[in-house]
Amino acid sequence: MRLLLIEDEERLADALSYMLRKNKYGVDVAFDGETGQAMAETGVYDLIILDRMLPYKEGVEVLKDLRLKNIFTPVILLTAKDAVSDRVAGLDAGADDYLVKPFAMDELLARIRALSRRPLNLVQEDCLEYKGVVLNPLQSEMIIESETCKLTPKESLLLELFMRHPGQVFSKEKILDNVWGMDSEVERNNVEIYIHYLRKKLERSEVRITTVRGIGYCLKEAGDVS
Repeated sequence: MRLLLIEDEERLADALSYMLRKNKYGVDVAFDGETGQAMAETGVYDLIILDRMLPYKEGVEVLKDLRLKNIFTPVILLTAKDAVSDRVAGLDAGADDYLVKPFAMDELLARIRALSRRPLNLVQEDCLEYKGVVLNPLQSEMIIESETCKLTPKESLLLELFMRHPGQVFSKEKILDNVWGMDSEVERNNVEIYIHYLRKKLERSEVRITTVRGIGYCLKEAGDVS
């Protein structure tokens, strides 16, 4: 499960990301609202932990904009404000849960687990579909012509990135940021390796991952590949 933490207090962000990774969650961190929103809009996260008071763009405004753009990734809103009106404003903006600072880490973990147990259609789209290829991101499974193919977590994240943006060209750096995380030290040739794996698994489909020389990779229908 991949999480996005948007929190401007660096000491708190470091502590939370450490504990989340210790509990086997993948975590990317943003320290301001504008950066956090841009990362959230990639659509690669399973859940967002969003602080309310952020520089450049306040958390509730980030949340409103995400919902207006039809991004329904579950959001836990963190805040020091505990008035009923503040909680109502956050929930009305589209938050799925609300946690008042200071809070116990065990409580945050419990709320993450609770949101992850929701029916798939409440957490995110059940599946993504493009030209006969169906991806179930939560199960890391791809279906082609009624046959199910199990994907590794990284293969699933990579295919999800392409299927959410068919035809869009992604550089290796952009893929690394979205699939492995901005703080990852994974080398660029890992992208080539996983592209190769996915291409083999897509051979029976009408979909191809094409190389745009000098720029990156994109997902296209086989007939559009020159």
